[in-house]
Order: sequence, then structure tokens, then C-alpha cells
Amino acid sequence: MRAVLAAVAVGVVAVLAALAGLDARATYGTRVSADEPQYLLTATSIGEDLSLDVSDEIAARRFAGYHELDLDGQTMVLDDGGREVSPHDPLLPAILAVPMRAGGWRAAKTTLAVIAGITAALTTWVAVRRVGVGPAPAAVAVGGAFAGIPLAAYGTQVYPEMPAALAVMAALALLTASRPSWATRLGALAATVALPWLAVKYVPVAAVLGAALLWSVRRRRRTLVVIAGGAALAGLAYLLAHRLWYGGWTVYATGDHFAETGEFSVVGTQVDVVGRGRRLIGLVVDRDFGLAAWSPVWFLAPLGVGMLAARRWAGRWPAVAVVAAGWLNATFVALTMHGWWVPGRQVVVVAPVAALGLAVVAGRARWLLATVAALGLLGAVNWLWLARESSTGRRTLIVDFFDTAAWPYRAVRPLLPNGLHPTGASTVLLAAWAAALAASVVVGYRMARSEY
Repeated sequence: MRAVLAAVAVGVVAVLAALAGLDARATYGTRVSADEPQYLLTATSIGEDLSLDVSDEIAARRFAGYHELDLDGQTMVLDDGGREVSPHDPLLPAILAVPMRAGGWRAAKTTLAVIAGITAALTTWVAVRRVGVGPAPAAVAVGGAFAGIPLAAYGTQVYPEMPAALAVMAALALLTASRPSWATRLGALAATVALPWLAVKYVPVAAVLGAALLWSVRRRRRTLVVIAGGAALAGLAYLLAHRLWYGGWTVYATGDHFAETGEFSVVGTQVDVVGRGRRLIGLVVDRDFGLAAWSPVWFLAPLGVGMLAARRWAGRWPAVAVVAAGWLNATFVALTMHGWWVPGRQVVVVAPVAALGLAVVAGRARWLLATVAALGLLGAVNWLWLARESSTGRRTLIVDFFDTAAWPYRAVRPLLPNGLHPTGASTVLLAAWAAALAASVVVGYRMARSEY
């Protein structure tokens, strides 16, 4: 019962934190920007026409209520009938179709805030019932993570990040059930299969979850055949549907940005692996787009992952592998980390799993619990400050967010490397942070191992 109460409390906190950004503007002159209006237009089309074709919605300027300026083009005419399909996977618009029809963009964003609350509640429950953390440390750690950037921000930003995070946590919870059944295994499979339908970029994380599921049933031949067959059929259905609806193997086949270079150029045409490698640490400590710059509790994430890996619970290796897959994908596959979005977008899908590590840290000692609470509070201050500024026109969420007056962010920013405009000094600073964070993983692992 205490686990459920803690989960509900954290879920409410997450919903309220997300709703703080309901009226925040993405850019000057538009309430949402980049991919967001495309998702909302597709949701409108599905809700009204049961179709992915947004040509009539674009022609009628159905986006005017949330995107006052002219729409940034992403689609191209696909046939003589004028069909246009946004280059984004359809599950998020399908989720938002009914809310969008019933209450417009506000209802759609509120739905995402509720999904954030459910994700936070489930993460807290997993921390208590699966990982074995006490309800209070779990609530403090997970609540702190969901009260700041990036999780609070993507509770209302119209992207598939939060539904994907929920799918990952649901799959992990079902995979680690103390009494596995057909229901838990098929549920884990369904949650895993949902990830590519939210965005093809989640395939690496889905692959890790799928491998963990198959490993868990390796000694049950009938179950293994059913799960493997179901996964194969799901993959085939995904590919065939995309060929039919989008004309390619991915949604990017319909995007005007990829008309000349091809759908797989979404990851870039000249991939600098060494240059992208800087993101391994930059995703945490970059002064503009790093998680810890905005929510300092993430400074403790490597320590938490180390402790999570050493803790004896059924999901330790799937959890660590999921975080690694998401992190490596954001580092080497994503086109950039410095994008037209709220910081941390590419790692939201695995951030709740990393928050399980924060819960382990908080449960280790009273002083660590107090530290996690304080750092989580600072992150909440940064987010609420920026959300307020972005709701009053002083700042926006994706243009000049780094000019916020939020004092916790202003205080820590000079201590962090500049990944957007790297110099020799910032490279040295990045290397120093890399050494510190790598050491914290080792310390965390050894601390947790000493308990056994």
C-alpha cells in the first residue's frame, strides 16, 4: 500500500509539473514548433477522417490556433490526388486523436501530462516493488527527476518521448514480474512493439527489451516460439505498413527534407563518429543542452546507474542495457543533440530507467537522500522559472531558453563545457567531467556491491 501511495503522490507531482508548461510558447509567434504541429495535424486528420493525409488540414490552415505563423513545410505531394503525409510515425497522433478532436491542442497537451504522471507513478512503483527501494527515497528521487527538465517539459511538448518512456517502463515492469505469466510476457511484447510505432529512432531500445524478453523465456520452448513469432510478425507488419502508407521503410520517405538524399539521411550524410562521441558526456554536462545543467539531480545519474547495475534484482541488466542503448543512440545515431527542442529530448525515453538509479542513491543514506532532494528541487525551480518566462513572452522553450534568469541554472552554467561552440578550454573541461562521471559509475558499483 505504501508503494501505491508513493506512486500516486509522485504521479500527481509529475502532472502538475508538466502542466506548468501548458501555455509556454515554443517560439516567438508560435505556441508549438518544428515537429509538434505536424503531430497535431495528423491527430486532427485521424480523429476526423481516420486518415494520415494532412493535405486538407494544411490547406484549411487548421494549425492556425497553435501555430500562428506559416507552417514550416515537412511534407511533399505524394500522388496526383495531392496526398501529403507527415514524416512521423502514427502512434502518437493516434493517441492524441480523440483529445485533439474533443478539446484541441490544450486537451492534447493535457493528455501528454497525464501520460507523464502515469510514467512517474509506474517508475516509483518499480523502484519500490522491483528494485527494493523504500517508498520515501523512491518518491523523492523519481519526483525530483519528473519535476525538472527534460521529463517535466516533455510532459506537454508534443513529441513521442513521454509515451515512449512509459512503454519502456511498462516493459521493464512486466519483464521483472515475480510470477511471470502469459499476460505479463505478452504485455511486455506489446509495450516493446509500440516503441517503433512511436518513432523509428526507438528501435535500438526496443531491440534490447525484445532480447531481454526472449532471454527470459529461453527455457520455455513453446513460450519462446510464440514470443519470437509475435515479434517477427510485428516487425513484418511495421515494414509493410510503412511501405504502404509512407512509400518507404521509414516515415522519412514522405519528408521533403529527404527527397534528394533519401530517407536514411535523417542520421546525417557525413557522420563524424569522433565528433559525436563528445555527446557521451555532453548529454549530461553540456551547458546548454545537458540534463544536469537544467536539473542538477542528473549529476548523480552515473553513480545511480553504477549502483543499479550492482544491485541484486531481476531487471538490473535489462535496465542498464536499456539506458546504454538509448544513450548510445542519442550519441552516435541522432543527427544532433543541439536541436530545435527542449534540452534532453533524445534521452527522455530512458531517463525514467536512469531515475531508478537515483532512487537507489537516495535510499543508500540519509545524507544522500537530502542531496537528491535538494538537487531535484533546484531542477524544479529551473523548470518552473523557464515555464513561467515562456508563458509570459519573456523567453521561449526552444529559441532562447539558455537566457533564462533562473538562478540555479545561471550559477552552474559557467562550470560546464560549451558543446555548441567547442574550444580547447571546453574540451579540457569536458574531459575532466568525463573522468569524474566515469569514476562515479565505478564508485556506485562498488558501493552497491559492498552490501552483499
